[in-house]
Amino acid sequence: MDGHDLRLRVQDLSIEFGGLKAVSDFSCELYQGELVGLIGPNGAGKTTVFNMLSGIYVPSSGEIEFRDRKGSTHHAGKINPAKINRIGIARTFQNIRLFSNLSVEDNIRIALHSSRNSGPVDALFRLKRFRADEQRMIAVTHELLSLFNIETKKYELACNLPYGEQRKLEIARALASNPCLLLLDEPAAGMNPQETENLMKLIRFIRNEFHLTILLIEHDMRLVMGICERLMVLDYGRIIAAGTPEQIQKDPAVIKAYLGSEAING
Repeated sequence: MDGHDLRLRVQDLSIEFGGLKAVSDFSCELYQGELVGLIGPNGAGKTTVFNMLSGIYVPSSGEIEFRDRKGSTHHAGKINPAKINRIGIARTFQNIRLFSNLSVEDNIRIALHSSRNSGPVDALFRLKRFRADEQRMIAVTHELLSLFNIETKKYELACNLPYGEQRKLEIARALASNPCLLLLDEPAAGMNPQETENLMKLIRFIRNEFHLTILLIEHDMRLVMGICERLMVLDYGRIIAAGTPEQIQKDPAVIKAYLGSEAING
């Protein structure tokens, strides 16, 4: 692909915990509009990679280079999570992270807070800039709730939503920050087959609607093989294979890592 379409370049990323390398020499390039899967057995280091990309962990070595919507380049290896989010990288978590005792609407409004243009003085005196912020946040919140088909539940507590809708809300919160790179950590975890099918359609839709690049971790091979154009396979902290879903399904190293081809053929 054209180098101008490059969104993320990761070079030789490694991290150690207690002298043991959890991830070793992880490298990849993601381009604008791609939908890429990161797969591997439990304990392979997938979420650790996400934690480094999103600023939760600082890599022991290696480089993370991210290009935002304006074409500006950021070296993101030692940036904290809040700044990572501001430059255009958003993520969801394997274990859903919502403000459970706040409404669905408020969960999204909080996610929009970092995009405010107004300050404390504007808020105190309800100046024009504050009012403009409030109107924009109401509009964006409504748009996201409608997009995820949960607008009728905006006043409900997040903890009272069915599991599948909590997953939707978490993705909506991530989109509220207007990212250009979205990291989805096991979005189908705990979903039934019908919910997973709907999620596949939703992920494709938001990739196109928001002009996103998406990297996802997933154990549901039917979802991964059905929506990802490209896959990377991690085992014991190292990439052992990369390619199209068809190539990955036939790769001997991948089949061995998964203890049998049926595990990756769904």
